[in-house]
Amino acid sequence: MTMKKIIYSLTAIMFITMACTKDLSSLNVDPKNPAILPSSAFFTNAQRSLSNTLTSSNVNLNIFRLIVQHWQETQYPEESQYDLATREINDNTWNALYRDVIRDLREAKALIPGDVKDADVQKNRLAVTEVMEVYTWYYLVTTYGNIPYSEALDIEKPFPKYDDAKTIYNDLLTRLDAAIGNIKTGAGGFGSADLIYNGDMTKWKKFANSFKVKMAMTIADDDAAKAKTLVEAAVASGVFTSNADNATLVYQNVQPNTNPIWVDLVNSGRDDFVAASTFIDSLLAHNDPRIDNFFTADPTGGYSGAEPGVQSAYEPNSHVNPNITKPEFPGLLLDYAETELFLAEAAQRGFNVGGTAVSHYNAGVTASIEYWGGTAAEAAAYLAQPGVAYNPANWKKSIGVQKWIALYNRGWDAWIEWRRLDYPQLEPAHDALSDMPVRFPYPVNEQNVNRVNFEAAAEAIGGDDVATKLWWDKF
Repeated sequence: MTMKKIIYSLTAIMFITMACTKDLSSLNVDPKNPAILPSSAFFTNAQRSLSNTLTSSNVNLNIFRLIVQHWQETQYPEESQYDLATREINDNTWNALYRDVIRDLREAKALIPGDVKDADVQKNRLAVTEVMEVYTWYYLVTTYGNIPYSEALDIEKPFPKYDDAKTIYNDLLTRLDAAIGNIKTGAGGFGSADLIYNGDMTKWKKFANSFKVKMAMTIADDDAAKAKTLVEAAVASGVFTSNADNATLVYQNVQPNTNPIWVDLVNSGRDDFVAASTFIDSLLAHNDPRIDNFFTADPTGGYSGAEPGVQSAYEPNSHVNPNITKPEFPGLLLDYAETELFLAEAAQRGFNVGGTAVSHYNAGVTASIEYWGGTAAEAAAYLAQPGVAYNPANWKKSIGVQKWIALYNRGWDAWIEWRRLDYPQLEPAHDALSDMPVRFPYPVNEQNVNRVNFEAAAEAIGGDDVATKLWWDKF
């Protein structure tokens, strides 16, 4: 066929196609890449991105397991020594939450009114999206301090101001209360697009109340009266009562929806992490039944870890339990064990939450052991030990150490609780490049692009340094 005939043939095909098309504008629409996605797609993607960010073990993004000395690096110990700058970890963390989570949640909010006609379902979807956004802001504001909030993600404000962190936090609590009040447990939600609770609004209400307890207890040393009011209201409205309520995102064994730990350690063929000696020594000292669920035995049949900050060999030490590195191992966003440990603290502080500090403490420790595959009998034997039994004379130590253990594989939350409760009393890593971080410095990109607002924020919080305590971290 000559070139001339080819051109004629293509022209004829185009003419026939156009003649059969009533709406010529549809020719500009790619059916595989729709211009407008449903709100549920943005909501699902935000949930997945959030869980990935919190669960990740990638040293370019989430190094909190190293900071709290659950894990230790092997051949490359820099992140264990608090090197946040080389890999731009503080930039990547900031971007992951602002760009990949909050932006998608806001897109979902904007689209929900047009997607959903049923008034109660629409209200539920907006409420759950709001709860997820408040949850995400919680990690930003407890990690950096003052941050862009009221002007964040506004296309008309490319250089957003930084709002006062405590003011942001109080607004988030107000928003959370409003969202809880809008949840209709008898109506539907996102259904299967909801990767955490599959649209179960009763569970979402429990989640929101349990998260309200968490937010309230985070500020208990700064504003005990407010914390008391919030916790008591949340408990009266209904919080988690068993591990069946846990907020988990179940991954799949097919990419790209696999657990990020599997991606980081197994799929990539890495042997970058072993147990940290600090954590192993604590588990061994009290015959903790979770140790074999957390780690593998070392070549001698016992358990051993590497010193924080020290370049270490992989083979001689205990490794992450293979169950945790399975592609389908779930991400955990909030659970019953931490809720009970918060309630133990609340009871100790005199808040009216029912039960006693001891009963809530025992329930929290038991829930953690059972979640990791242990039994009630193992939990009872563990709690009977003098070094584990609740000590009201030093309740911050009792609760702080058990939070540190129960939040294994949730390093970000363990870091927040370690800063707040000051237990366990961790020693800085060997060859540390700075003090143990009690906040992340602002991203380099913010320093370069949003310089004026960055400088004002740094001055307001007392300096853009890892040693600068945030307003709620009193001791």
